Amino acid sequence: MVVFFAVFFTLYGLLNFCLFISGWNALPVISSLRTVYTAVFLLCSLSFFLGRTLERRQASRFSVFLVHTGSYWFGAMLYLLLGVAAIDLLRLVNAVVPFFPDAVMRHPGEAGVAALATVTGATAVVLAAGHLNALRVRVRELDVRVPGKKLLGAETIRIVAASDIHLGTIIGAERLRALVDRMNALRPDLVLLPGDIVDEDIAPVIRGNLGETLRAIRAPLGVFAVTGNHEFIGGAGPACDYLSAHGITMLRDAAVRLASGLTIVGREDRSSAGFAGTKRKALEALMEGVDTSFPVVLMDHQPFGLREAVGKGIDLQLSGHTHHGQLWPLNFITRKVYEVSWGEKEIDGTRFYVSCGVGTWGPPARTGNRPEILLIRLHATREVSSPPREARTGGL
Repeated sequence: MVVFFAVFFTLYGLLNFCLFISGWNALPVISSLRTVYTAVFLLCSLSFFLGRTLERRQASRFSVFLVHTGSYWFGAMLYLLLGVAAIDLLRLVNAVVPFFPDAVMRHPGEAGVAALATVTGATAVVLAAGHLNALRVRVRELDVRVPGKKLLGAETIRIVAASDIHLGTIIGAERLRALVDRMNALRPDLVLLPGDIVDEDIAPVIRGNLGETLRAIRAPLGVFAVTGNHEFIGGAGPACDYLSAHGITMLRDAAVRLASGLTIVGREDRSSAGFAGTKRKALEALMEGVDTSFPVVLMDHQPFGLREAVGKGIDLQLSGHTHHGQLWPLNFITRKVYEVSWGEKEIDGTRFYVSCGVGTWGPPARTGNRPEILLIRLHATREVSSPPREARTGGL
């Protein structure tokens, strides 16, 4: 955790310093604009951390304002940096092949202010559009057939899955109620939440009484979840206790066999080693005793090492975490980091789906994709009526 935050704050400080100097140099040397610019820049760059600090002591409208401002600033940094890079590239090209108008060359000070205003305005427009896009949750449908496997009492199970909700100060009661209503409207038999349900600190979730809204999820076979890295950043123990107390079964390196015969396997998030000093169980150990003649669904928040699930009788693995970059063009980076950044893939009979998630981290905006929830229709090839030998495995 110490290493993680050391790297984060070092990088954050360097990027903000570069942005500040670029804006500072664009303003006239003798001008009150530099004073205003410095004050606004400091407010934006420090507000998230000041707001989080105040939240932990006593939440208020001011602390919420700071957190929202700082969250948008994370997104603004990306597009401001891209804008600065674009202007520097144009200046470099102009030095080799002059093409700037004479007015720009004669009045560099005014041109600098105009460039700063243009980049800032464009960034604001992009983030505003991204915020509206983040509210437009879509339903992605997925049909999964499991040849040769059976279910009890039905040939199809309707599963609704929503990863990366990130409940907290930014995504609160109103957004969660809309999400729960949308999920219930899909008439799920089973609901799965593959990690990052909570956005770090559990305190805003408790203050907003969001657990009661989660309790309103309707699924006859239950609501199951696994930890994500954000549960561990904020403290996985309190987060899992709260979620468990509000109707969500947390599968922390455990498996549960449902009345339909379907087994849900939930892995502890891989970040447990770095944040909690605990090593998660091997997948082979979790699969011991699982009857693979019935369908098996695995939840593993971070989609690393997909082939680990292949050849173990697992029919479908659900992951999230990537947000598919969330903000364009970060999706090009996540495509290089993960074998599947978003979407589905099949490897030797095991299906994988990595969701871009339904919530947001940092800026409440999406410019690279729309948020999604999944409606999965799991089809078995035959139906049987005899009860399963065991109700549960994995210590639940």
